[in-house]
Amino acid sequence: MELRALKYFQAVYEQGSVSGAARQCYVSQPSITAAIKQLEHLLETSLFVRHARGVLPTAAAEKLYPLAKNMSAGEQQILNLFGEGPAPVPLRLGLMRSLGAQRMSCLLTALTNQIEHLELTLVDPDEPCDARIILSQSTTKSEAFVPIWNDHYLLALPRSWPLAAQNQISLEELDGLPFIHRSPCDALEKLKLMMAEAGVKLQHRANIRTVEYAWPLVGAGVGAALLPDWQEICQAREIVLRQVASLDLSKRIGLAFKAGRESDPLIAEVIDVCRAASQSQTSAEV
Repeated sequence: MELRALKYFQAVYEQGSVSGAARQCYVSQPSITAAIKQLEHLLETSLFVRHARGVLPTAAAEKLYPLAKNMSAGEQQILNLFGEGPAPVPLRLGLMRSLGAQRMSCLLTALTNQIEHLELTLVDPDEPCDARIILSQSTTKSEAFVPIWNDHYLLALPRSWPLAAQNQISLEELDGLPFIHRSPCDALEKLKLMMAEAGVKLQHRANIRTVEYAWPLVGAGVGAALLPDWQEICQAREIVLRQVASLDLSKRIGLAFKAGRESDPLIAEVIDVCRAASQSQTSAEV
């Protein structure tokens, strides 16, 4: 019997739902469900009854819960009892630029909570690493890819500009528009190509490298910018995001790792956390 399965059981019991347990444990719902099914098979009994709003514990679950809770507490006491504790689990994770501080904090927190004794080192994606979070088109032939986020790029405008009152901006309306240029940005390069074909040219007001610097400049009225629909940007009061001429300017970001390492316990746990983050974004969009 695995302690992790008992921890997942304890989380479902306390949260009253598989989705709540998944959020608490920073894993995907299928991982929780599989662990509960494995535990039920081992014990030859049913532990939960599903209903519209979650699950209800059976009599067997009521008996198991205090034992599972004691075992979890006992595990922690054992770890605290022995001096230096267990050896750290090193993970070198490569990160591309401009991933979004808010969602990356959530992802890194989930990794440290999911992987016991994790020793995380963040490096440039071009440096040697166990896995890296990059654009889908940046993966090599030897890498597998697990998608995490889909970023939709929109035109960010100061809320005070008249153009901000429109729901959609045409290519022609970009002609001569004061603009904050960010490089590198594949979505912007795609937009500029379409603008060139239409004979439209932006008026550059600033040149920067990261998204994090761009949207405060937009809010200050320096110019417009092409920005992703990150939560912190969407919630900024000083700016609005508008679609550009029904164009699909999107990027897919995910976890890249050497193909064949899916069964590696460490990589498998990282994949699990990334899939849970992807499910969270999908739920938020719905």
